[in-house]
Amino acid sequence: MLKSIDNQLEKHGITNNEFSELLLRLMDYGVLCRDESQREQLLYDRYLRLEELVNEYLSVLCIRTQHDTRFQFVRLYPPGSEIPGMADENDPPFKTGLRSRLSKYEVELVLVLRSQYEKALKEGLVDENGCATVSLESLNIAMKNLLKKSLPANVTQRKDLFRSLKQLRLIQYRKEEDVESGEAWIRVRPMIVSYVTDQVLDALQPLIDSKGIDAAPESVVDTENTES
Repeated sequence: MLKSIDNQLEKHGITNNEFSELLLRLMDYGVLCRDESQREQLLYDRYLRLEELVNEYLSVLCIRTQHDTRFQFVRLYPPGSEIPGMADENDPPFKTGLRSRLSKYEVELVLVLRSQYEKALKEGLVDENGCATVSLESLNIAMKNLLKKSLPANVTQRKDLFRSLKQLRLIQYRKEEDVESGEAWIRVRPMIVSYVTDQVLDALQPLIDSKGIDAAPESVVDTENTES
């Protein structure tokens, strides 16, 4: 297998170190978004050249990939995960390794972000990259309306919360200082759909309206995701 990998890398003009860098980045972050940074653009373009080889390598570990060519992102899924648009595996999910669980506060924010993304979709307010832009103020209002809660008042907690979702490539913003001041504009990425599907969102709406997140089942959000 190693000889075959070396042959394919040589064919594409990629070194072993560059291949290792790509794999380590994918395994470490669990996701690549081309528009996130210059480095991720470079790694995503490298993935395009080596997609078949990378997927074959990861399949040995029973790790599957979701590659959205339209919005140019790649996301890894551990064994047993449900992937939008792909058939489920028979292997039961495991709870360690690549998997990490979202905190209660992260679940709440993901739900609100998903509802705001759906609203932007219906109003045609997504950009060419499939992203919806919402203000921190409108996000806080939506959280109060949907969940009867507010974003963390503690600055450190708020920054940590948004940083976690940024590392998952669910959102994008320029400076943490903006989040601190409450004046930030947040870009919600289309990847949010894979965390809360349309079907779940429709089923969840009455629960959100009447009882809030505490009454919602744990399964409403893909809480177990690749570690970032």
